Amino acid sequence: MVKIPKIHYESIRQHGEETYPHECCGVLLGQMDGDARIVTSIARAGNTRLDSLHNRYNIDPKDLIRIQREGRERGEDIIGFYHSHPDHPARWSQTDLAEAHWLGCSYVITSVEKGSAAITNSFELRGNEENDKKFIDEALTVA
Repeated sequence: MVKIPKIHYESIRQHGEETYPHECCGVLLGQMDGDARIVTSIARAGNTRLDSLHNRYNIDPKDLIRIQREGRERGEDIIGFYHSHPDHPARWSQTDLAEAHWLGCSYVITSVEKGSAAITNSFELRGNEENDKKFIDEALTVA
């Protein structure tokens, strides 16, 4: 389960609307509380893909390291990622799975239909290693 304060949930959805018709992306920071990931902040990231911006995203590794360092200074860990699906369902794609590598993290996807955020879903990336990873539907609670 991932718990997201309403202000961060709305910010994620707004980010998707701002970047439409391209995918947005960002990082979820916070802590674990038992089996729940508690989001305490988010960090927007630029989509560095030069091709297929409407259905692919990439976070620059330098940005990811900076976001992780800044989060640790505040006592936060990377607990997940988010991105948008312009004019596509808020479900993971085979490309999303192939490019997801942070086992045990939440992956939040917002469908942005004709410029307006619609459905937001979350998926946990489970597995022991790269060859057995899979996405599992995850409860998303907005507080």
